[in-house]
Amino acid sequence: MGLPLKDSQHHNYQDYLSWPDDVRYELIDGDAYLMSPAPDLAHQDVAGEIYFQAMRALRNKPCRPFIAPVDVRLPKHDEADEFIDTVVQPDVLVVCDDNKLDRRGVRGAPDWVVEVLSPSTASHDQINKLKIYQRHGVREYWLVHPIDRVLTIYRLNEIEYGKPEIVELQGTTTVGILPEVTIEWDELAARLPRDY
Repeated sequence: MGLPLKDSQHHNYQDYLSWPDDVRYELIDGDAYLMSPAPDLAHQDVAGEIYFQAMRALRNKPCRPFIAPVDVRLPKHDEADEFIDTVVQPDVLVVCDDNKLDRRGVRGAPDWVVEVLSPSTASHDQINKLKIYQRHGVREYWLVHPIDRVLTIYRLNEIEYGKPEIVELQGTTTVGILPEVTIEWDELAARLPRDY
């Protein structure tokens, strides 16, 4: 993740839509963050496997999984899309309210978000996005640490995340808010490079 753009302008979704398609950004409270180049294969393998398992478990159910890149617009109030100043692209997300879905992506907090950490994005995902997801009401937030083979789980208790649960990437982990979704780690963890 790059640093916020070096200007004093407060950006919004209207600005975001005018930027070139070949450069991806996320907006957090009006600050534009240049997204790193395409993630490595291990990152994509982890995100893809979690998405695949969630999609299989949620088939013919009301909740829908998605995989990046999908724009998630997080309005502070009821402002029109063009004035929204927070737009993120989680690695994996599940939305259970169809009213939040439109042709541009998601407007409002997903129910479950997964970010797969890499050295270039770890602090952004663990600090900036954690605050944003908590503030906007993402009910469950998973941070997958492929290098350490650890999963950190945050669950929303009313208005804030409680103490995180930290587990190893082994056996299975059930999504607390979606008990029909259980992620199996062993085969995936065995595929990860040892030096990742």
